[in-house]
Amino acid sequence: MKKTAIIYVAGHTGLIGSAMLRRLEREGYGRLFAMRHSQLDLQDGPSVESFFSSVRPQYVVVAAGRVGGILENQAHPADFMNENMAIQYNILRAAHRVGVTKLILFGSSCAYPRECPQPMAEEALLSGKPEPTSLPYAISKLAGIYMCLAYNKQDGEKRFIPVIPNSAYGPNDNFDPRSSHVLSALLARLHQAKTSGAKTITLWGSGSPRREFVHADDIAGACLHLLQQDCNALDLPLNIGVGSDVSIKELAEMIAGIVGYAGRIEWDPTKPDGAPRKLLDSSRLRSFGWKPKVVLREGLSATYQWYMRNAKARQQASPEYAV
Repeated sequence: MKKTAIIYVAGHTGLIGSAMLRRLEREGYGRLFAMRHSQLDLQDGPSVESFFSSVRPQYVVVAAGRVGGILENQAHPADFMNENMAIQYNILRAAHRVGVTKLILFGSSCAYPRECPQPMAEEALLSGKPEPTSLPYAISKLAGIYMCLAYNKQDGEKRFIPVIPNSAYGPNDNFDPRSSHVLSALLARLHQAKTSGAKTITLWGSGSPRREFVHADDIAGACLHLLQQDCNALDLPLNIGVGSDVSIKELAEMIAGIVGYAGRIEWDPTKPDGAPRKLLDSSRLRSFGWKPKVVLREGLSATYQWYMRNAKARQQASPEYAV
């Protein structure tokens, strides 16, 4: 991939999209396009077609979509399906029509069956029903993954690369406890408990589910590696994970230590846990020459420092569709 290549990052204000943009800029790619929602509504098919016809990007990273935790998924299931499927359909169709060289689309580990052998290999997709609390989102991401594979099969070449990162974290995450994922929600709530002097904090669920967390910078590194390489020999899709997981209770205790919360953590088992475990088998991608670099505790500490500097301003900004 030449440094002069035209690259479009959809969803550049979000966690993964912003990490991708930072990485591309650091590597010296100078012809980058990143449009805010106010500039380009990705749910508007004609607008997306017009943008692609005008800019004619050679490489595309689709990090745009509606995301959220269990509460958001349960409250807005139709919105999750409508918005994500519209964004994926519009971008993939436009990218195909202008003949992009390569496109990366983000799926989700939610797409795997709730009861799935661990670690979860890509072959396990569609072998069972996803976790009910995130089913609408999971179905929308499955649609995007298999649309990529369908285009590749029809065209006889692997230009559309679907990847499945596990739970991402890092700068530009969503820290609103009402709509965020578990790690960022825990970080925000434990920070607030510390600053308010709360002696006890009650968290959702039992704390027993296990999750794998991968830093957004590692995900960006994996994607850049894929953009730069010939992927025709690869089996798709590709998992992106670090190879180890922690329980939500262990995560909460680790975050409490980092933010300096010394109170008691209690758990509310009447609230849903979600899937019991989500650990990815990332051997396909590792065999292609990629490996993660960010250790969880170090990544959490850096993310908390970013949160302290930026989260308030980010929460006051206008919302964007980005993952």
